[in-house]
Amino acid sequence: MNKRKERPLLFLDVDGPLLPFGDGPQRETSCTATDAHLTRLDPRIGPRLAALPCELVWATTWEKEANTDIAPRLGLPPLPVVHWPETSDAHEGEDQWFGLHWKTRTLVAWADGRPFVWVDDEITDADRDWVSTHHPTPTLLHRNAASRGLTNEDFAALDQWLRATSDSPR
Repeated sequence: MNKRKERPLLFLDVDGPLLPFGDGPQRETSCTATDAHLTRLDPRIGPRLAALPCELVWATTWEKEANTDIAPRLGLPPLPVVHWPETSDAHEGEDQWFGLHWKTRTLVAWADGRPFVWVDDEITDADRDWVSTHHPTPTLLHRNAASRGLTNEDFAALDQWLRATSDSPR
């Protein structure tokens, strides 16, 4: 297995982590009204994400549009994308019972035993408990404040965990 495949995955949501919902500083815009919300993207985040010792993966309902609408604005290359399958009735009922986020099972399956970080503003303790029981390698389910997006503190926590977990020297 090569070093790239051994690196932990970082599953990245868009709405909340990259597009904050708060009243933070607004950037000057030269875009159309249809993509005005994208002005909330901080272009400084792209290089910070790229510098983390992991493989970035879109884990968002934006799916392939994350590569066409988000990645270029952040200076990121196209990233792998998690596609969300239909949930079975049995899993949907179990997920509701345990209070799992609808992404949880799919991300564990997608990781296929690799260590991973999941960055999202909707993660709960139920997700953390389920993942720790159903995934054999280290994980970090990192919830950020949707009102602020990713902060310096978030990046410090991600970097520290990834460096402690990663097999690749940096």
